Amino acid sequence: MVDPAKSFVDLRSEAKRVLRHFDASGRINVVLVTPQGFVIAANDSFARSCGCSAAAELSGRPVRELLEWPEGSLPLEERMIPGVGGIVPVEVGGQSAFAVYVRNSLTPEQNRSRALLERFSASFIKDVNLGVLLIDLDYTLLNISDTACRILGYEREEVMFRSLDDIFAHVPVQHRLVQRTILDGVIVRNHAVSWANAESRYDLLLDSNVLRGEDGRIVGAYVMFKDVTHLRSLEAQVQRSDRLAMIGQIAAGTAHEIRNPLTSIKGFLQILKSTFEDREMLKERSFTEVMLTEIDRINELVSEFLLLSKPREATLSEVDIQVVLEGILPIIRNEALLHGTEVKYVPLQGGLPSVIADQELLKQVFLNISKNGIEAMGEGGVLTIVERLDPLERKVLIDIHDTGPGIPLFLVDKIFDPFFTTKEEGTGLGLSVCQRIVHDIGGTIRVSSKGYGTTFTVGIPFS
Repeated sequence: MVDPAKSFVDLRSEAKRVLRHFDASGRINVVLVTPQGFVIAANDSFARSCGCSAAAELSGRPVRELLEWPEGSLPLEERMIPGVGGIVPVEVGGQSAFAVYVRNSLTPEQNRSRALLERFSASFIKDVNLGVLLIDLDYTLLNISDTACRILGYEREEVMFRSLDDIFAHVPVQHRLVQRTILDGVIVRNHAVSWANAESRYDLLLDSNVLRGEDGRIVGAYVMFKDVTHLRSLEAQVQRSDRLAMIGQIAAGTAHEIRNPLTSIKGFLQILKSTFEDREMLKERSFTEVMLTEIDRINELVSEFLLLSKPREATLSEVDIQVVLEGILPIIRNEALLHGTEVKYVPLQGGLPSVIADQELLKQVFLNISKNGIEAMGEGGVLTIVERLDPLERKVLIDIHDTGPGIPLFLVDKIFDPFFTTKEEGTGLGLSVCQRIVHDIGGTIRVSSKGYGTTFTVGIPFS
């Protein structure tokens, strides 16, 4: 029991420590009382509910004057009291006392407002197209939105009420999505981060801030992030289109000036070659063959330049992509045979919906990507072509996966740039042309490489 001779003022400093322990959420009122029912101390929320400007004004007053206290409830003991809340035994200054938890007294309008806010909060976490994490002072995850689960690659049940240190234990500290400094009041606005789960890589814009109670103390924090991968992809696409347009303008102005002298040179070389054959000058004849081969390479490069500047007019029609793939499979398998690799084709059962595209240009795209994959693999590699359907985005998806060494992460964003190539004899224009063909029909072409192979996914919208 609290010693009556010991004043409530003497116990006040110790009582504040006890109150800090109980008053973490700021959603309930707390008052510390003696076993006989006299107030030792209260938190500010309780004082305001009693119409007092300061909690110190309540010290020493009977709790019966402040609450609608049921008859026969004194002396205090641990219990739940209907209409009041709960009573828990505590120790204040080495003496026994009780902490009384009191439900906030709200008007009907306030109750409706709180109920609406609670419904909004639950709906927001569940339905909003944002990643949301709610964290308490112990760095424990209290809630997570469905979008955050999808992007982070976790199931809700496996992360709820776990420490974020445990959740992100496999990620180096400096690369974690959430840092402990958030609980120190560090505010983040529009911070660009990248995140990769087992299936996809995301570009995110992240915001975070602390949550404070009515007394201004930090009671938790939140993190919100938005997937901007598609926007970043559009930005990169616009930049590439600008570069292609510039290259196309240069190509259009110079292609004919290059081809005219090449035609003359090639004609005279063919005459020389014929002359060397007649005179059985085999060594000189081999020189002309090398020169003619290189001239053909220059002509091919100029043709690709012209395709960038002015792609051939597409003949759009309804196209069955399964028919397109089955038509070019013999060509792909012959190429694979030359490199000692294998080709697997996994069609979608039930077929694919038709798309609006140019069938010949689609063949060019699939052949180019497949050829790149075959050349990237060593002997014994496997090229897998898989058909999928994305009903949400209304797209036909074709995955072309190789088992090669993969593309280093710092090169992934460059492979569609004109003239970028890792091949000794490549022009660096093949993927640029493929991307342009796909984009012209409203499709997408994406690449994923994790160090054990590369997957190109071509997405084409269907109606």
